[in-house]
Amino acid sequence: MNETLLTVVGNVATTPVYRELPTGPVARFRLAVTPRRFDAVQNTWVDGHTNFFTVWAKGPLGSNVQGSVSIGEPVIVQGRLKVRDEERGGQHWTSADIAATAVGHDLSRGTSAFRRAVRRTSSDPARAGGGEGSGVQQARDEPSFEIDPVPEGESAPVAEREPLPVGEPVG
Repeated sequence: MNETLLTVVGNVATTPVYRELPTGPVARFRLAVTPRRFDAVQNTWVDGHTNFFTVWAKGPLGSNVQGSVSIGEPVIVQGRLKVRDEERGGQHWTSADIAATAVGHDLSRGTSAFRRAVRRTSSDPARAGGGEGSGVQQARDEPSFEIDPVPEGESAPVAEREPLPVGEPVG
């Protein structure tokens, strides 16, 4: 299959929109990508043209994006490119979408704390929320995912230990 696979580094431009669809969870957000280059004449770094992509994350990735990504954060997105042309209101629109296979924070520009998603199955009703009278219906052994919650008013820990000073050996 000939697909355009790409990896894009940019900033989250819109709040992720999360939907539970019959086919599973989906999150969507816009990604702004602005290349920078050094201008030798001005002896300074300058911004290039900003491109915007609509990123679609499905399934467990969509659930995790919704709980992990906010406006302005630097991210790396890997996925399949789809360019769409359409007519709306008598105008021609072209948009570039990315069907994401992976989304993560760009750690060259900051720190992040990872929390593993808790995988639940319907065979464990207490954990899956499918106990008697709950009204939750799930196929037998169908996995569902949940992000470990951070208590209200608290922020997720940034690191378990102090970072090493720059230039010190690791060991």
